[in-house]
Amino acid sequence: MAESTSHRPLLWLVAVGFFMQTLDSTIVNTALPVMARDLGESPLRMQSVIIAYSLVMAMLIPISGWITDRFGTRKTFFGAILVFTLGSLFCAVSTSLNELVASRALQGAGGAMLLPVGRLAVLKAVPRREFLGAMTFVTIPGLLGPLIGPTLGGWIVEYTSWHWIFFINIPIGIIGCFTALPFMPDFRSAERPQLDLSGFLLLAFSMASISIALEGMSEFGFRGIYGLVVLIFGLASLAAYWLHALKHPAPLFPVKLFSTDSYRIGLLGNLFARIGTGAMPFLVPLMLQVGLKLTPSEAGMMMIPIALTGMLVKRFGKPMIDRYGYRRILISNTLVVGACMASFALFGADHPQWLRYVQLSIFGAVNSLQFTAMNTICLKDLETELASSGNSLLSMVQMLSMSLGVAGAGGLLAAVSRQIGADTPTDLLRAFQITFVCVGLVTAASASIFWQLEPDAGGQDKRSDEVEMEMG
Repeated sequence: MAESTSHRPLLWLVAVGFFMQTLDSTIVNTALPVMARDLGESPLRMQSVIIAYSLVMAMLIPISGWITDRFGTRKTFFGAILVFTLGSLFCAVSTSLNELVASRALQGAGGAMLLPVGRLAVLKAVPRREFLGAMTFVTIPGLLGPLIGPTLGGWIVEYTSWHWIFFINIPIGIIGCFTALPFMPDFRSAERPQLDLSGFLLLAFSMASISIALEGMSEFGFRGIYGLVVLIFGLASLAAYWLHALKHPAPLFPVKLFSTDSYRIGLLGNLFARIGTGAMPFLVPLMLQVGLKLTPSEAGMMMIPIALTGMLVKRFGKPMIDRYGYRRILISNTLVVGACMASFALFGADHPQWLRYVQLSIFGAVNSLQFTAMNTICLKDLETELASSGNSLLSMVQMLSMSLGVAGAGGLLAAVSRQIGADTPTDLLRAFQITFVCVGLVTAASASIFWQLEPDAGGQDKRSDEVEMEMG
């Protein structure tokens, strides 16, 4: 018990950092229409505010380990909180969409380091027998971020100003900076591994290019051709990275990772299934406000059932997987998740409110089961020496898929709106409905990836339990 008490300041520090990072990934979703009106922009162009944050996080996660080995956990964690806080300040004082997007990118740069560095410090400071309990303590506040984020964002913009969404991070960040130096231990690798800079640049360029190309789906004609060119460059860069990794002695991610069937299938399934689920926190609040004319606080309250049922299902996910196996759960549940997304096309002005809550609750439950199964299938069969790299790559794919999902859904929504001439609220609502059906179909299609799992794929080891807690 004495050991646990001695590590309590470190655990609180990491928990608060994780909470800040997860809160800011969802708190702006409900506030986008109000922010758009204040900045003189269309609400259908605000997806870049979300994309900038998640994309920069995805780009920096692969080098978080190298940065920590180079500068140590104390300096890296302190720098992450400082950058995140400065990004929050710049977001709060932004006067244009471009300024806000750039500030959100700075926020994402800080947020990318908070959990990986904090997790590493906890892993090295806490005795192994106490690690699972310590990570539970650290990740619970992170799970609360998505729960309260949309509702808090809605209340803030309705009763104060959207600027306070970012101002509230500043005092927390200042306290975090002052406590990081005395309470964060300074761990670093005895060796100084060399950074695979070429691989990092190829991978980062690929992620950015594909996201930008998807966001540009709303453009037609000659301007739309630019998006196609950018997409081709992004895919070529991804192929170049793969060829580079095959011959590099120490690539960002060992090619050996993909020799494990469950990891290879699980990673691809995560990428494509999460493109749809990553779009939902952006699409649902936007439709509720722009299409159905709900207030920000009302839209935020309607997001609570998704988070609540998602947390409730967590305790039943692993027993269900143990009983039915990963393959059955992932194939059937992916199809159900896609159907739930498409069912949001039924939302209309005369749609019963209670039925909306039922649909949102069911989506939250099946989506949570999906995350549990997809997270644990990836790492459960990896060799111990590959677990860290596999975890890092999975974290990167999760953030990348969120960026791709929002970019694709935003571009698709804008393209459909322009195609059908959505000049009236009824037409705009129809554009949302078409977009939900398309996103649901994309998600359902990823069930074909999980079909490739072995029929008897099942069972979990202790490492997958820890990973599931860290990723939610």
